[in-house]
Amino acid sequence: MIQFLLNQTLKSESAIDPNTTVLNYLRRDLGRCGTKEGCASGDCGACTVVLAEPDGDQLRYRSVNACLTFVSALHGKQLITVEDLKQQGELHSVQQAMVHCHGSQCGFCTPGFVMSIFCLQKNGENYHREQAQQALAGNLCRCTGYRPILAAAQQACEGKTPDSFERDQQQTLQQLRTIPAATPLEAAGKRCLLPQSLDELATLYQQHPQAKLLAGGTDLALEVTQRHQDLPLMIAIGQIEALKQIRRHNDRLIIGAGAALSDLYPRLADYHPAFGELLARFASQQIRNQGTLGGNIANASPIGDAAPLLLALDAGLMLRCGAVRRELPLNDFFLGYRQTALQPGEFIESIVLPGQAPADFRAWKVSKRLEDDISAVCGAFNLTIEQGMIRDARLAFGGMAATPKRAILCERQLVGQPWQPATLELAAQALAQDFTPLSDFRASSAYRLLVAQNLLRRYFIALTEPQLAIEVTAYE
Repeated sequence: MIQFLLNQTLKSESAIDPNTTVLNYLRRDLGRCGTKEGCASGDCGACTVVLAEPDGDQLRYRSVNACLTFVSALHGKQLITVEDLKQQGELHSVQQAMVHCHGSQCGFCTPGFVMSIFCLQKNGENYHREQAQQALAGNLCRCTGYRPILAAAQQACEGKTPDSFERDQQQTLQQLRTIPAATPLEAAGKRCLLPQSLDELATLYQQHPQAKLLAGGTDLALEVTQRHQDLPLMIAIGQIEALKQIRRHNDRLIIGAGAALSDLYPRLADYHPAFGELLARFASQQIRNQGTLGGNIANASPIGDAAPLLLALDAGLMLRCGAVRRELPLNDFFLGYRQTALQPGEFIESIVLPGQAPADFRAWKVSKRLEDDISAVCGAFNLTIEQGMIRDARLAFGGMAATPKRAILCERQLVGQPWQPATLELAAQALAQDFTPLSDFRASSAYRLLVAQNLLRRYFIALTEPQLAIEVTAYE
């Protein structure tokens, strides 16, 4: 059984199909149709709702895509939809701002925008345009009304007034803290197990190696919403706090596989600005609030944005099967298209990074849209340069092969050579031997190869002429 608050109403669900998304639960089971279905793939934001959960002595609010969130993720949280915003029969300040600024045209996307701005208003003390753009990057308006919507966000954040959520915060916290641990969901021949600890997860997964592990679910849910398949057995890991921890140990940065990408952002931006810049372009805020670094790696997608950076940084994985742990270099993890070195019943417990990122590390993502888009090519570069000579090189790319992959021949062309344009040109030509990328609707093979070569040239510029590199970035 799972329990959660629907605004201020305690809901308990035990006999519900665990394949049910929050979107379908709201519309079909509760008749709450303010939350819209636009794409059922987490791309448009029309289905945005907000989840609140305890964070110390206050609530933390997260915007999520209801179409990609299974009902099991609601346990222990407060679910807020657009229907809950009215204040004693009047519009909420966010809704009123949308009216004042003429932010709604056809209106279909408006509930999603309202909920994203509501979340921004709740979490932010001061309005910053950049934060508003990040918060709204996952919401698409097909009427091209972004300017007035951004104006509404500014008005809502700068002119916010106390509301029922603020007044009821302590009551909400108390109610959420009294909710007991979840028990398995089962209906229609499908089950979702909800372990509370790492040991329980290890035991369950060893007993049920055929189960699908459910972390953020931003990719797994597509099996249900896009491919119309059933997931007969899932093991949800969202209740396991040990998988969300980020810590330093023995001069290494250890990231729990279940930590949300939005929680990782400040830590990895501090670890190296290049990592922070790429995470800021990782899908949308709604996806980053749910997606996990461990899930992004275990998914083994050739266009997963995190893997090239981790490969270039020589990251490792701590894997666990039952009581047995083993550490594996990420370089040995990807075996083929969506194939990994994980054994039956084995899962990623944490990602291990060197304690300090190299100063000369850089990474860039190239995609059709700046935000909320999958990369055509993602490149990460980590060279050790001493006295004008390249002593070591680690280059990795996504979108160039069946797996995220290092450019081994290019690296060999670089090591031991002088740090100069002629060396980079020879290394760029070696990339054509490292990769034979596919052509698809995102980019042609020739384009991908040229982009990869140009990213290598950009790396040289970034290290030798940083001001020029800044101007290039600003132009993009």
